Amino acid sequence: MRVIAFRLIAFLAVVSAAPTDDLFADPATSVPAPLVTRSAVSFELDVQPVLAAYGCNAGACHGKQRGQNGFQLSLLGFDSDFDFAAVTREARGRRIFPAAPEQSLLLRKATAELPHGGGKRFDVGSDAYQILVHWIEQGAGRRVEGEPDLERVELRSSKFSLTPEESVPLEVVAHYSDGSRRDVTPMTSYLSNDAAVVSVTDSGVMTAGELPGETAVMARYMNHIRVADVVIPRQEKIPADEYAGLSRENFIDDLVFAKLQELAIRPSSQVPDHVLLRRAFTDIIGRLPSVEEARAFLDSDDEGKRERLIDELLDRPEYADHWANQWADLLRPNPYRVGIKAVLNYDDWIRDQFRRNVPYDQFVHALVTAKGSTWQNGAVTLYRDRRSPDEMATLVSQLFLGVRLECAKCHHHPFERWSQRDFYEFSAFFARVGHKGTGLSPPISGSEEVVFVSDRGEVKHPVSGEVLEPRPLFDLVGSSEPTPQDPRQQLADWMTSTQNDYFAKVQVNRIWAALMGRGLVEPVDDLRSTNPPTSPELLDALAAAFQQSGYDQKQLIKMIAMSRVYSLASEANDANVSDRLNYSRHYRQRLRAEVLLDAVADVTETTTGFAAMPDGSRASQVWTHRIGSLFLDTFGRPDQNQDPPCERTTDSTVTQSLHLMNSREIDGRIRSDQGRAARLASSELTASEVVEELYLAIFTRYPEPQEATYAVELVASEENRRGVIEDLLWAMLNAPEFAIQN
Repeated sequence: MRVIAFRLIAFLAVVSAAPTDDLFADPATSVPAPLVTRSAVSFELDVQPVLAAYGCNAGACHGKQRGQNGFQLSLLGFDSDFDFAAVTREARGRRIFPAAPEQSLLLRKATAELPHGGGKRFDVGSDAYQILVHWIEQGAGRRVEGEPDLERVELRSSKFSLTPEESVPLEVVAHYSDGSRRDVTPMTSYLSNDAAVVSVTDSGVMTAGELPGETAVMARYMNHIRVADVVIPRQEKIPADEYAGLSRENFIDDLVFAKLQELAIRPSSQVPDHVLLRRAFTDIIGRLPSVEEARAFLDSDDEGKRERLIDELLDRPEYADHWANQWADLLRPNPYRVGIKAVLNYDDWIRDQFRRNVPYDQFVHALVTAKGSTWQNGAVTLYRDRRSPDEMATLVSQLFLGVRLECAKCHHHPFERWSQRDFYEFSAFFARVGHKGTGLSPPISGSEEVVFVSDRGEVKHPVSGEVLEPRPLFDLVGSSEPTPQDPRQQLADWMTSTQNDYFAKVQVNRIWAALMGRGLVEPVDDLRSTNPPTSPELLDALAAAFQQSGYDQKQLIKMIAMSRVYSLASEANDANVSDRLNYSRHYRQRLRAEVLLDAVADVTETTTGFAAMPDGSRASQVWTHRIGSLFLDTFGRPDQNQDPPCERTTDSTVTQSLHLMNSREIDGRIRSDQGRAARLASSELTASEVVEELYLAIFTRYPEPQEATYAVELVASEENRRGVIEDLLWAMLNAPEFAIQN
């Protein structure tokens, strides 16, 4: 007993002697706050942090789903009761030895005195070792009398501006329910979103890289997460009057240019008219301008032509097909699984929403609460495809809230606050969705099915077995209670509420990414504290404007397209060549597969024949990815056999280049007797006029003098006029300027 008492006294002396410097100062009073000086060691407040800090409960070790070598802990310590039982009771309690704590298997494995697959985690005599020894000496209890709860953690500072290769320590403080605080920096886990920009050690010391940039560093202590935003500005300063002199159209320009000034990044220049014209056409309606449209815009001196162009594009019928096609990526199921007629109705319903410019909140509300026949209400197909509450929970939360809940299905989310209970309470909104009919019978599910709201259905917690009531992920002021008729009504009301920032932000981010080449948050549907936006102020402002417009997507698109930021050139300057986050230049992207195929058809003046589609249909009107097209598959349309089928390949590949150069289909279009090359060759147009039309049709611009001289000479000098035009057309289709949006 004397040995135990001596060790305990020594341990308490170390704790009570810990420094109480400015780290623990109360922000309001600047008076040092007290340290946690408990006389007994707590499993939840002391032991579990050790297990988390040294990776024992990580996913690669004992925190994996079935544990490691017969020993399982909850992932990152989200279930204290489970972990306590695993350490003290499982395997007949062999992991701890109260009579001789130092001989406990828990300690001898961690210090590598016995073989351990995870290797040595800490040394004998270290702080972690002493905490575990004293806990076992004190009886290895689950709780101690008067034990406070951990309420929150905070970073001493959450924003850092560093110079290249500068090192700065993070400082983490835990706050408890009894008002005490503790420096938990050594027991916190750290992760940098981009270690090349800023690295972080296990002890929380951040070191900036050699080049300018920015990233976020996560600090996690016992399922409490905080994020530090770190920027490394360019050391070469730019005069403030350069930013003051930049032309601006709306708040987007103000916020983007303010961030660039903070980082000492000079934006690229404005694009010429032909680049803006092509960019607006392909972004807003998914097609190239015709020769006549290009010539009219380029030759106009009207100062208001840009706004008039955007208004006209938003009113064109191609707008609905282009944007509906993008949403169909996210929602479109496999017709071989759910039925051809059901998918066709679903696709038509989505397109009709965009044709009528239905406000986004009404679109989502109707989709989430859909019921009726799959042959009469296309929106119901959502529930024919996703048939269980957990499937619907992951789909709805990710698409409409930007919250990836799937991790919480099995354990506490490792990078967010969502728990298993949160996941299954959210799933309970869909527990009473009923299906009437023959169900699914892949590979051909041709029957009609009726989706209705049943008077029964429940979701149970997978661990406790408790029946859970429907509950949103977080509370909003004035939230309604679940209705006895259909709990999904409450969910839809909660999601589309103007108080729910997630709803507006994820859609704003998705549209911003489509127009600007990169989302403010990437991936676009992963909004979480550990994945912060590159400009939180801009995302907030866009979301607020979207809400104020009544969730009008056309107004949002116009707002972005009218900004000066949207019309920046893609060519980099010496100050923004490394910027990939702050929109100091336009980020090049390959044209979407459907846009590119339609562009090839328009340029060659040929049509595309699709199975199960009317003659003359465009690629953007295809209602299922099951309709065969080697071109669309090559250029990255989603694979309908994957789940989800919305993963579209956006990268350029060697296969795509080879396809443009060698495709028999493209060669046939170029050499078609009814195509553009044949028409131009047989026309009375001069060589100069032929070349001008080719450049306007393919590149949306007039040829440069050097280009015109060379091309005109070719067309005029050859006897085989058609062959030369065909070769020119083929070469221009293979130029990066055609397939890549500048």
